[in-house]
Amino acid sequence: AMVKKGLAFIKTNGIEKGYAEVSKKGGKFTDRDLYLVVYGLDGTVLAHGANNKMVGKNLIDFKDIDGKPFVKERVELAKTKNSFWQEYKFTNPESKKIEPKVMYCERLAETIVCGGIYN
Repeated sequence: AMVKKGLAFIKTNGIEKGYAEVSKKGGKFTDRDLYLVVYGLDGTVLAHGANNKMVGKNLIDFKDIDGKPFVKERVELAKTKNSFWQEYKFTNPESKKIEPKVMYCERLAETIVCGGIYN
């Protein structure tokens, strides 16, 4: 639901305002360990609800603790599907522990808007 709301917000308010809101701590698209991330199809982070330091970084070669190149996989999935689910492991911003995560993503033009839950 958060991904769909984020997509609608970006479409309605434009990229600049949309990405600013996605990246805003305590904004509409962050709730405890839930947050949105927007990637370009090259793997560059365009907006990040949990860590502003990631914005502008290309994470195409980033891997999880098991060595899974999840950003590259995400980009490849987005090139062939308008929406998809993806599993990997990532640090939970609340617990600070690496936990299994399931991410839901939808393509928006040349970007991917994603939000996930920790298991």
